[in-house]
Amino acid sequence: MRILVTNDDGIHAAGLIALRAALSKLGEVIAIAPDRPRSACSHAVTLHKPLRLTRVELPDGGEGYASNGTPSDCIALGVSEHVGGPPDLVVAGINAGPNLGWDLTYSGTVAAAMEGAICGLPSLAISIALTAAPAEPTAPAAPGGLDYSVAAEFASYLSTAVIRHGLPQETFLNVNVPALPRQEITGIAITQQGRVMYENRIERRTDPRGGAYYWFTGDRLDHRGQPGSDIEAVARGRISVTPIRLDLTDHDMLAHLRAWELRWPG
Repeated sequence: MRILVTNDDGIHAAGLIALRAALSKLGEVIAIAPDRPRSACSHAVTLHKPLRLTRVELPDGGEGYASNGTPSDCIALGVSEHVGGPPDLVVAGINAGPNLGWDLTYSGTVAAAMEGAICGLPSLAISIALTAAPAEPTAPAAPGGLDYSVAAEFASYLSTAVIRHGLPQETFLNVNVPALPRQEITGIAITQQGRVMYENRIERRTDPRGGAYYWFTGDRLDHRGQPGSDIEAVARGRISVTPIRLDLTDHDMLAHLRAWELRWPG
């Protein structure tokens, strides 16, 4: 079995190394990741410049490929014949920070799993939720300070289950593991995507010459109290596993929208 791994933290990120080591017990692992951090790039793909792959030595002594592209580019490259042909499984992570609720739409790591699903491959994204209190800011701590062992172990466990049971076409899994010692994790929750909002999202600042510039910042509002959500699960110290579909259609709205009897030309 061939497993393709990537991330949005870069080819040398500790989370990717831990993931690769854990999955190597299941089969051949091919690591293709951006040559630098590409966090919050969402599902961007590279159309305006050539993509390159460079074989690199990883911190654990293994080999991988660094790309000048995005995480989604890395998956597209990984399913091509240029690195040996399509994998059997795509695993993105381990992300140094949570991808909960609406925030998953910004994540390059989650987008990589989405790209895997678009390519018709069983795929999952796995992230470490740095705190079980989701009201706190979500900016990642220094990656060197994170313990990836629990998330890596769970990634291997869940990958085995995905291989055994399969996933529906156009569906992938978004996983968030609380940043807690193994013995403090209270179980696994099958969840729905929660809702996340921020206050004071854009901060206006002034540069030394008096010009205005803007910085994404703000405080994440406390969205606990959403039963069945990924946010609530992590707040309770549980590993959240959320099935995500590629179909973004609001099916409940279809009949209502048809009732508008839109016509063109009017």
